[in-house]
Amino acid sequence: MASSSAASPGSRPGSPQATAARAGWRDYFELTKPKVVLLISFTAVVGMFLATPGLPPLRALICGTLGIWLAAASAAAINHVIDQRIDSEMARTRHRPLPSGTISEAPALAFAFALGLASMAILTLLVNPLTALLTFSSLIGYAIVYTVWLKRATPQNIVIGGAAGAAPPVLGWVAVTNSVDANALLLFLIIFTWTPPHFWALAIARREEYAKVGVPMLPVIYGVELTRLHILLYTVLLVIVTVLPYLTGMSGLVYALAASVLDAVFLGYAWKLWAHPRPDLPMRTFRWSINYLGLLFAALLIDHYWLIRAP
Repeated sequence: MASSSAASPGSRPGSPQATAARAGWRDYFELTKPKVVLLISFTAVVGMFLATPGLPPLRALICGTLGIWLAAASAAAINHVIDQRIDSEMARTRHRPLPSGTISEAPALAFAFALGLASMAILTLLVNPLTALLTFSSLIGYAIVYTVWLKRATPQNIVIGGAAGAAPPVLGWVAVTNSVDANALLLFLIIFTWTPPHFWALAIARREEYAKVGVPMLPVIYGVELTRLHILLYTVLLVIVTVLPYLTGMSGLVYALAASVLDAVFLGYAWKLWAHPRPDLPMRTFRWSINYLGLLFAALLIDHYWLIRAP
């Protein structure tokens, strides 16, 4: 339920001051990029369950999930603040709380820092210091290193910066075991390899907007045709990487079958995007990639407990 605080006497209806005065919890919630953070948190939770043959300890599960969610939400809110000028010039983002004037910069930053501090306190005191340290590193990697520098510095921004976005399943794993395992790094590798074809599909669809605001995305600097080829090659690499959990014995046949179907669909999108491009394909590929990752990690989770119960 959004708050309805009255605007200050000197503010005009529709002015930034009047609009900001009407900010409610939904506006702050939007700063956290809830759909993105939900997927991040889900992969972290899967990491927690995969880290143990039984059920993860309840405190690690609840506090770890909350702490990782808060950190991801904090990074998203900082990203909103840093990117507000860019967001105001792009049709996809101009209605976000900061560009629209619903929330001003100072309270948005205070909100982001409060989320970050709460995250670190929960993870340090109720989970373990290693999870807190790795989560903080991931937060800084996305909110500062990627958003402030990489995003504006190189067309390989999403490849290098993808390390921060690939960390959540490792964070979930460490929340349960207090150690980094090779299998956790496999989960990291899946998301790290998935990120470029996922984001480059969106970059093709929004190429003109990225060019307008001076963000050197791959299709802006090297063109759409080369980006389509990169998407195809990275998707082939992703298919290879997603076989590794089965080949290493981390997962079984249930996962292998599910991954094969999901990979085939993703590869089909990538192939059509390269060989038979249509205007609607980049966004369709982007949307499928989101479903793909969620379903792939769900398959990992289902397979994990299927293996345990198998004779």
